Amino acid sequence: MSRSKLLIIGFVWPEPNSSAAGGRMMQLIELFLKRKFDIVYASPAKFSEHAEDLEALGIRQQQIEVNASVFDEFVKEEQPTHVLFDRFMMEEQFGWRVAEHCPEAVRILDTEDLHFLRKGRQQAYKEKKAFKKEFLYSDTAKREIASILRSDMSLIISKAEIELLVNEFKVSRRLLLYMPFLLKPIKDEHIRELPNFEDRQNFISIGNFLHAPNWDKTLFLKEEIWPLIKATIPEAELHVYGAYTSQKVEQLHNPKQGFLIKGRAPNAIERIKNARVLLGPVRFGAGLKGKFIDSMKAGTPSITTTVGAEGLCGDLPWCGEIANSAEEIARQAINLYTMPKRWKMAQRNGFQIINKRFQYKVHSANFFKRLTKLNSNLEGHRQQNFVGQILMHHTTQSTKYMSLWIESKNKTSSKESI
Repeated sequence: MSRSKLLIIGFVWPEPNSSAAGGRMMQLIELFLKRKFDIVYASPAKFSEHAEDLEALGIRQQQIEVNASVFDEFVKEEQPTHVLFDRFMMEEQFGWRVAEHCPEAVRILDTEDLHFLRKGRQQAYKEKKAFKKEFLYSDTAKREIASILRSDMSLIISKAEIELLVNEFKVSRRLLLYMPFLLKPIKDEHIRELPNFEDRQNFISIGNFLHAPNWDKTLFLKEEIWPLIKATIPEAELHVYGAYTSQKVEQLHNPKQGFLIKGRAPNAIERIKNARVLLGPVRFGAGLKGKFIDSMKAGTPSITTTVGAEGLCGDLPWCGEIANSAEEIARQAINLYTMPKRWKMAQRNGFQIINKRFQYKVHSANFFKRLTKLNSNLEGHRQQNFVGQILMHHTTQSTKYMSLWIESKNKTSSKESI
């Protein structure tokens, strides 16, 4: 019996040390490797020097192009049994080609987070308005939900996002699977090895600067929050880490103010575990914020907003404090930084969140249970999703001919330039 083959079509090459999205992708890859899948990772993105060495894991890497029929030959030759699309943009580009040339392949969409939710919140913030559901009904929402409906299964990282899709947009739960970060339990030996309250100093902030919420969070800290903290704890510093530090970020570096831009962290958890408090005042965003998972692993309590904590702790107490105004964030940060008993309780809360809500064994078992069901009755599953069939039919027609037109146009332009 031949082994199952997974084709991953990645939006980027995974960088687990640069972003939570990269770490998430590596967790999914590990799932399939443990089940002995043959894996091919393909992406139209430029290869990054910081990307994971997938070939060392036995995964073949393949550069692909958008709007190019050469992909058709590639996917026909590969004949994957399963295809995982990394974000809805990849399903838009390549989903119809996979459906046409490998119709029996199970098509899985990993949304990472709901892009339309993040952009809706960002738009409300820009307009200085309270976020209301009207901000959700955008062209991005139409595209992303259409992609979810065309797919056989969509992995949703947050329960809050599942409820939004089901209750507001009437997406069937049959098409969705809750798949948060997949983590190993935090054990007592690990906790004993962590620095204690007295051995830690300073505040830390971390996040990839290509991600708009992280840049905004850094500005919020610099302009409104950090001056309030610094006035009360003058000896403290804020160490700001993040991949892809641009000039505008570096200009915020100010040693006199104790606001230090540190750039890329080779190992995020190693940096976080030496800080006493992590500051993550995210004003807009979606999905789960990997920086807080890292802070829980490092035993470092954190301060964040309602948006930042969404989907992470459920009914459990937060691993620090949740506040939304600059004044309240600063006040809670000062309290957490200076009160050992409160700090230790927040640390324990973080360990509890990971051990109760992100169990690798539980979520991986749920995933393969659903996948087995899909494998055994893919045709029946698709028949029950008639709206998805309609969308795939029209997408195939419209996207196919638009893509062929772009490909033809590119060839003509190439000849004219010779």
